[in-house]
Amino acid sequence: MQQQGERGRRSLRALAARVAARLRNGSSFIDALDSEQHAFPPLFLSMCRVGESTGHLAEVFSELEKYCQLELQLRRQFRSQTFLPIVQFVAAVFIIAGVIFILGLIPPPPGKPPMLTFFGLSGGPGALTFLSTVVGTLLTAATFYYIISSLGRQAAWAHRLLLRVPIVGTCVYAIAMARFTLSLRLTLDSGLPIAQSLELSLEATGNAHFASRADEAVVAVKSGKSLRRTIKATELFADDFLEIVASAEEAGRVPEMMQHQMKYWQEEATRRMTTLTGAAGGAVWLGVAGFIIWAIFRLASVYLAALGG
Repeated sequence: MQQQGERGRRSLRALAARVAARLRNGSSFIDALDSEQHAFPPLFLSMCRVGESTGHLAEVFSELEKYCQLELQLRRQFRSQTFLPIVQFVAAVFIIAGVIFILGLIPPPPGKPPMLTFFGLSGGPGALTFLSTVVGTLLTAATFYYIISSLGRQAAWAHRLLLRVPIVGTCVYAIAMARFTLSLRLTLDSGLPIAQSLELSLEATGNAHFASRADEAVVAVKSGKSLRRTIKATELFADDFLEIVASAEEAGRVPEMMQHQMKYWQEEATRRMTTLTGAAGGAVWLGVAGFIIWAIFRLASVYLAALGG
C-alpha cells in the first residue's frame, strides 16, 4: 500500500497512503479498507475479508484480478456499443430544438395561432422549454438512481423492480449470479462455515435484493437445512440452478460446481450485456427515425393545406 501511495496511479495514491498509514498503526487489512469502504465495491471488500480471515489473501486477489478484468471488458463493451446511439440521441435533441426554433419563425395567418408546432412549442422560448425538459428529466433520473444506490439494503425494492425490467433485468441478474458463484466458491474453498459463506456471497453480489436475503439464509442454514433448501427459500435462484446445487451437494463437490457456474454466468453476462446495448441502440435509432417520419408528414400536411388554401 505504501508503494501504491508513492508510485501507483495518481488517482489512487492518496487512498493507498491513508490505508498504509492505518496498517502501520496496527489496523488489520480489512479494517483499514473498511475505513475507505466508499471507494471499493462490495465484492472486493467481501473477498478481502475472506482472504484475511482464512489466510488465502493471495489466492483471493488472483481470482479478483480475473473477475475485474471481465468487469472491465463488459464496461468497455457497453461504452463502445452505446457511444454512437448516445451521440445520435444528443444530436436528435438539438435537431428537435432547432426545428422548434425555426417553426417560430414561420408567420401564422393573421389572428390565428401558429400553424406548425412541436407538441405546442415553437420559437426560442419553445426550444428552451424542450431542452430544459429533456435535461431536467435526465438529471431527475440520475439523481433518483444515485439516491437508490446509496441506500444499501434499503434499496432492495428498487433492485427487485429492476430485475423485472425486460432485457435490463436479465443482464443485472447474470452479473449478480456471476458474483455470487465466484464468492461462494472462494469462501467454501477457504473453509469458512456455510452460513458465513452464504452471507458474504449474497452481500458480494452488489445487488440490494440479493443482500436483503442474507439474514434469512443464515438463519435457515443454521437451523440444519441443506444448501439447496436454504437458497431455494430466498426465491432468488432458478430451478435448474437449484438442481445443480442439489447434485453437487450430494457428491460433496459444491466448490467445483460453483467454479463451472461462475464461468457460465460470466459468459451469460457478456452475452446479455451485448443484447442490452444492442436494444438500447435500437431504441434510440427508432426514436430518431420516428421523429424524422413525423416531421416529414407534419410539414407535408401543412404544405398541402397551404396549397389547398
